[in-house]
Amino acid sequence: MTAHIDPLVGALHAAGPFGPLSEKLDLFGQFVGAWDLEWYGKNHDGHDIMVPGELHFGWVLGGRAVQDVWRVPVDPADAPGMRGFHGTTIRFYDSEIDAWRSTWLDPLNGCVRRFVGRPVDGGIVLDGLDDDPRARWTFRDITAETFRWIGELSRDGGRTWVLDEEMRARRRRS
Repeated sequence: MTAHIDPLVGALHAAGPFGPLSEKLDLFGQFVGAWDLEWYGKNHDGHDIMVPGELHFGWVLGGRAVQDVWRVPVDPADAPGMRGFHGTTIRFYDSEIDAWRSTWLDPLNGCVRRFVGRPVDGGIVLDGLDDDPRARWTFRDITAETFRWIGELSRDGGRTWVLDEEMRARRRRS
């Protein structure tokens, strides 16, 4: 039996990066694959919690962009009392600004956020373009098998930042 490939998936998915931009595309291309997550944050009562999740990165749109899908928790019923999220980000390199444009969509929470991302000190910093409140997302401690993702918020225009959440990622073995 031949596996059926959804036409949308076939049109969206790419086998790898667009050749002429492959060096720039590697900033997020290094994450392509499946990851297991540990999400650290606060529950609705303000207590520290850890919830498992998953993350999948892949090449899309002719290899000119990277899309990811975040699911924390994997099953929303598994995390009463926390603000779960199931969303996706489309990221692409914009040579006009020598940076990555990134848009996060989270239908579970009705959230859309835009960012501009650049490499900083061995990590990646995504500066939010929207206020509600302003967000900064950072990939840190990046290795081939692990990374940390830090989410911070600012309610004073970016003068001060408060840790909102952290995720620790480990590449899933095939």
